[in-house]
Amino acid sequence: MAEEAKKKKWPPRNKIPEQKPSVRNKNFEEVNLGYTEEQAIAEAERCIQCKNPKCVEGCPVEIDIPGFIQKIVDKDFDGAIKLIKNDNALPAVCGRVCPQEDQCEGKCILGIKREPVAIGNLERYVADYEREHNLVEKPEVPPSTGKKVAVVGSGPAGLTCAGDLAKMGHEVVIFEALHVAGGVLVYGIPEFRLPKAILQEEVDFVKSLGVEIRKNFVVGKTMTVKELLDNEFDAVFIANGAGLPMFMNTPGENLNGIYSSNEYLTRSNLMRAYDFPKYDTPIIKGRNVAVIGGGNTAMDSVRTALRLGADNAYIIYRRSRKEMPARIEEIHHAEEEGIQFHLLTNPIEYIGDDRGWVKAMRCIKMELGEPDSSGRRRPVPIEGSEFEMEVDTVVVAIGTRANPLLAQTTPELPINKWGYIDADEETGRTKMEGVWAGGDIVTGGATVILAMGAGKRAARDIHEYLMK
Repeated sequence: MAEEAKKKKWPPRNKIPEQKPSVRNKNFEEVNLGYTEEQAIAEAERCIQCKNPKCVEGCPVEIDIPGFIQKIVDKDFDGAIKLIKNDNALPAVCGRVCPQEDQCEGKCILGIKREPVAIGNLERYVADYEREHNLVEKPEVPPSTGKKVAVVGSGPAGLTCAGDLAKMGHEVVIFEALHVAGGVLVYGIPEFRLPKAILQEEVDFVKSLGVEIRKNFVVGKTMTVKELLDNEFDAVFIANGAGLPMFMNTPGENLNGIYSSNEYLTRSNLMRAYDFPKYDTPIIKGRNVAVIGGGNTAMDSVRTALRLGADNAYIIYRRSRKEMPARIEEIHHAEEEGIQFHLLTNPIEYIGDDRGWVKAMRCIKMELGEPDSSGRRRPVPIEGSEFEMEVDTVVVAIGTRANPLLAQTTPELPINKWGYIDADEETGRTKMEGVWAGGDIVTGGATVILAMGAGKRAARDIHEYLMK
């Protein structure tokens, strides 16, 4: 197949159908509409079935990518999703929000001289096919080992670890602080990128393995990690994410109308402020909304603001487009929808009205200097370039930190200088006996699939520990 690809002109990548920008920027329905069967098969046929598939190396949860793609070619869609689910409990999620361009697709051999195979779109197709054709089956679970594991947090790392441990025969309980399971997947990612109903189906699949989810339970407050170990559990996996908002300490940042991205997205996504008046959650629907930052969370926030009715929705980012950490697809979608980008720009002061609400933002233009510790060129202010922008809503989306509550109530837990849990990169094991950690609480804010990989590796090590 690989030789055949060299000899003839290989077909171009099949573009996934989308809502038109002028339509989707006014609704919260999913932007990408998914492949048809014909498109999925045509895209799967582009795979050259390498003898040494690099795409698998690029997948943090080690899916047999060539295997499931070949099953699509053979029209065995049920077999394709079952093969994926051997390694990934959340395929419909990963097919939508994974940065495949940096992971599996980034390693695709076809991508060296042509466009890589659209692995994410194919994963999404078979996950949706399974759901739409009522083919979801609970895999066989081995007899109980008699061991019990607590998982703190129901985000991607927690769900993955819990699912894998349940498939190994352990009793698993997930403790979720909020009233809905899903972690950052439910409160941080908008409906137009990941519909809540689809996420709920993935959560239900994990529950079908025998996993119990106890909601409104704050580990570190309702009960400590040590109390979990002392009272009921043989091991604990901590995957409570990094949900503490970060601000810039810019003068005027405490004015009304200035949100952290955590609060803004949680109100909209989890509390469904976008579905007013059916859900009467208060949220400011500003006319001129500025979002500070250049990552995926910033894109989610600014595109949400536009859909809530903003006349102008701005991205304010202190570096150039090249340095933006957001996915290329998300930046492209934002531009198509009418988001206005103010690059090489940084806020230096927020100006309020006589009622204490933000009415303007003073900014300064930047230029790029030498690379900093992140490897990106450091932004340097240009003297005398200050200007004002009229804004009535600001969302600060510059990253998050670890919530200190759990660590403060567990002094035995090793914490690094940034407040994240110190855990072994390969196993997730901490220096506290019987305790593992993974996902954003270890790495800081990262991707869904990297958190899932951490959950998978931790599950293997916890199983080994319990069986000894």
